[in-house]
Amino acid sequence: MSTPATSYSAAHRFSFSPSSSSLSTSRTLINIDVIQYRLYVKSLYKRYLVNSLNWYIRRDLWRERAIEIRAEFERNRNITDPRALALVLEQAEERLAKEIHPDPYRPPLFPDGTKWERNLPPRMFSAKEKADALAASH
Repeated sequence: MSTPATSYSAAHRFSFSPSSSSLSTSRTLINIDVIQYRLYVKSLYKRYLVNSLNWYIRRDLWRERAIEIRAEFERNRNITDPRALALVLEQAEERLAKEIHPDPYRPPLFPDGTKWERNLPPRMFSAKEKADALAASH
């Protein structure tokens, strides 16, 4: 997976090595790293589910795929080694990039949806703008 030069690898983002400062500071840093890791994994999991929902129209078939995705995430749940974790996360990102749907579902009223900006209400003019428009037309 190619990453921009400014971004960090997953191993760097989720390193669990405490700093050499006080114990409370190192615990805080570890807690922040764990929180960042959890948010990242939750985001990845949700992206997997949304992408699979783009591929399956019927919810019963999608549910089977969602259970498979959950099982895959559960298999890797207890990985604590930062390098192994980074490798697993990179592989998951690459797999998701390969499986991304070419025409994802967009809710109709969302941007790029079929009803986006359809039947917009007319612009409301002030009394002065209305008077100016009427005067200009006569």
